[in-house]
Amino acid sequence: MTATQEVATTSTDQAAEKAEHKRAAQAAEAKVSRPSKAGGAAGAGTKPATRILVTAILALVALYFLVPVYYIVVAATKTTADLFSTNGFLFANMNLWQNLTMVFTYNDGIFVRWFLNSVLYAGVGALIATYFAAAGGYALAKYRFRGSNIVFGTILGGVLVPGTATALPLFLLFSSMGIANTYWSVLIPSLVSPFGLFLCRIYAQASVEDAVIESGRIDGASELRIFHTLALRSMTPALVTVFLFQLVGIWNNYFLPLIMLADDKLYPITLGLNNWRSQVDRLPEFYQLTTGGVLVSIIPLIAAMIVLQKYWRGGLTDGAVKG
Repeated sequence: MTATQEVATTSTDQAAEKAEHKRAAQAAEAKVSRPSKAGGAAGAGTKPATRILVTAILALVALYFLVPVYYIVVAATKTTADLFSTNGFLFANMNLWQNLTMVFTYNDGIFVRWFLNSVLYAGVGALIATYFAAAGGYALAKYRFRGSNIVFGTILGGVLVPGTATALPLFLLFSSMGIANTYWSVLIPSLVSPFGLFLCRIYAQASVEDAVIESGRIDGASELRIFHTLALRSMTPALVTVFLFQLVGIWNNYFLPLIMLADDKLYPITLGLNNWRSQVDRLPEFYQLTTGGVLVSIIPLIAAMIVLQKYWRGGLTDGAVKG
């Protein structure tokens, strides 16, 4: 046999061997990916039912939250007479503009002051609480020091303590300090979020890589700069979550301002609206003031959710792709 024939024979054998391996791999892949007949039938039978069940549950949950919002929108458009003489879920004579005018002009525009007070309490409180939670969570996640677990456990214990249990002791403390019935008496307790710190610690452990921190140190960046430029960016979804939780919690807080404040000019919107509601027996027009005020009070929370959800969803998507 000549050298040319030997080369041709070898090439043919190699090609046949490759083809055989390819067919075996395709057969194995088809065997793995092909569902069994029983399993396929079961999946085809249960998948639509599961999907319908999940959709029905989500629809009920959405209905549970949206019905009160729809009701207050309808109620805010009615006069006091229409509020009690017509169906609560159906629009009657449109009186929304007149109701809102009453809300913003009654008692020299006291509602505007309540609204701004709530913006101060909730906005400043949520921002600072989020920053503190991020700093504390990052430190507990990335710095090793003696007693760190004890510190974290102690802070986490604050999640188990309801705010109503600490309101009276805080009032006594602030009274002795002379800051009860001031903005500080509502603002200071809002600056701490044990749940936010817990969430930020968990997220910092998962999303802020040690290699990134070390590279920043090698480049000469300070610890604060690493935290502000690298860690906070990676923790964006957790920060948005903490901010929204804290914002909603402070905005809707009623018991703490009730304990701390006596001056109606310091009231947040929750306390002010309840003050109006308590006077409906004396003056029925307070129904219109209350429903109109409630409608206005939910707008900032809806706006905050719409504005921040793109950062929330975008950050979660980035984290999923990264993982």
